[in-house]
Amino acid sequence: MIEELKDVSRLLMEQVLIPAQGDRFQPTGFADLGAAVYERNDGRRMLLVESAQSVANRMEAACLDGSGPEISPDLTGLPYVRATLSGESGAVTTSLVEAHRINSPFIVTNEGFQAKLVSEAEYAKGRPLNWKKIAQAIFRVDPNSILHGVFMANIGDGRVRLPRAISGFIEASDVREASSGGVKNNPLDPTGKLRAVNYDKDVYSNVPYPRTEYTAREIKAYFNLDLALLRGYGLHEAATGLLTVLALYKVRRFLNAGLRLRTACDFMVSGDLKATQPAQFVVPAERELLAAVKAKILECAELKLFADPSVTVLTTEVKWKKEEKPPVQK
Repeated sequence: MIEELKDVSRLLMEQVLIPAQGDRFQPTGFADLGAAVYERNDGRRMLLVESAQSVANRMEAACLDGSGPEISPDLTGLPYVRATLSGESGAVTTSLVEAHRINSPFIVTNEGFQAKLVSEAEYAKGRPLNWKKIAQAIFRVDPNSILHGVFMANIGDGRVRLPRAISGFIEASDVREASSGGVKNNPLDPTGKLRAVNYDKDVYSNVPYPRTEYTAREIKAYFNLDLALLRGYGLHEAATGLLTVLALYKVRRFLNAGLRLRTACDFMVSGDLKATQPAQFVVPAERELLAAVKAKILECAELKLFADPSVTVLTTEVKWKKEEKPPVQK
């Protein structure tokens, strides 16, 4: 399957979606904006249903064992970083669930880990970046940071930035508002005067609220795999192959199991995932892609392209930040 993409710079894919029930759906919302409705130059009303940031998070979840933070048993052997937070927390986190992947303060601030990463990446302040070495060093400990991008702001002067190689979003066309509403009821006292002694916020009475959902002529999920970017890192052929099939596997997993985006936003696929560039490429099924990913994991391990052991285990010292007291009024 990879051979068909050897001369392709970008693999563009799209999938038609339909609401699982009825016609209405609730799009993503943004602070101080709400739903992202916009118009095309031909006047067609469009709606961003799911942002690139959110779709990236959902595709990352394809690698998790349940909700994480560990990797799915199906992908055992794929490298990632696990950090145990010592002291008062004792929690465990991994680069698979951290918002900034290996640039998480719980990971990259570990002096031993950072020193080894900087050495292997041949990073030095005031010197040009060696992107091949940087990509090799990051791939060795966490291939997902190559696919989903990482901004190493916590290393040196913050020049190490890898953009997303796989991205996606969902949008709807010819949208119309579907207005409704509801009410939050207090079954004990609708006036809101009966309150808990230790909780005096004004949230007790019956509260009516408006609700805006949408209908659409068409809803589509779009995906973009930047193959030129992956090849540009100069990684071993087996590493680039792993990243390619892993990205496609994530897309399939998201479409097959991750389309309940919100309580009132639940989709199903209509038809099959279609490649639009190159149009002749047929995206393999999830089972076939998983088999290819497993084979590439073994190949990369045999070529010693991964950290050994594949899970880099760290302990990070943490503490709770003390709450700042308001200044005393004189």
